[in-house]
Amino acid sequence: MKTVPVLQLSEANREALRRHFLALEPEDLRLRFEHVICEATLMKYIDSIDFERDAVFGVFDDQLELAGVAHLGLRGEVAEFGVSVVPGHRGEGIGTALYRRAYEYCRNHRIDTLFVHCLHENAAMMHIARKAGMQIVLEANEVEAHLRVPPGDPLSYTEEFLDDRVGLFDLALKSQFLAARTFTEAFANAAETLAHPLQQEEGGEAKKDNTPRNAACCGGGLTGKAG
Repeated sequence: MKTVPVLQLSEANREALRRHFLALEPEDLRLRFEHVICEATLMKYIDSIDFERDAVFGVFDDQLELAGVAHLGLRGEVAEFGVSVVPGHRGEGIGTALYRRAYEYCRNHRIDTLFVHCLHENAAMMHIARKAGMQIVLEANEVEAHLRVPPGDPLSYTEEFLDDRVGLFDLALKSQFLAARTFTEAFANAAETLAHPLQQEEGGEAKKDNTPRNAACCGGGLTGKAG
């Protein structure tokens, strides 16, 4: 049973994807892409994502930022699964939820093989592969894991339909909560600002300026240097 709402992403979420990957540490990016990757190459990867060809899934946090992202690269009847989760949201089951959503997508879109290619030290991906019952092949420092995907059935189609709706509802709900919280904080700040001069008046009469009106300004004037 899924407890983490997952939403299929679209072109409208490309900037959110950009922020997600920029929030990852260099080591996280190395494990995700299997090599050290510079920011320019990372941006090129994000810009090249084809939402019409591939399937991209995400989990949004309460700030409407992507806590986790899965990219399902589709090549005919084969799909490659890649996933990343930002440091502050690890251990929440996001990676597993993204994998389950990707697997569900494969079943319902005639993908018969799901595979993972990662570095041997990528413990998070290895955990997902083992938990999914994938056939794992070790090759030096790299790992390939394959899983045969059964065809979809009425139940899997229904589950995908419901998961899409839950993901949309979750995003809408979080958007409303964030808007309400932002409004409340702005209102509180405005009220505090307006109340500030009243507090000064209640504290007593403002001190009078005893400086003679015709007295010369101290210091070097507008153009002079301070002493």
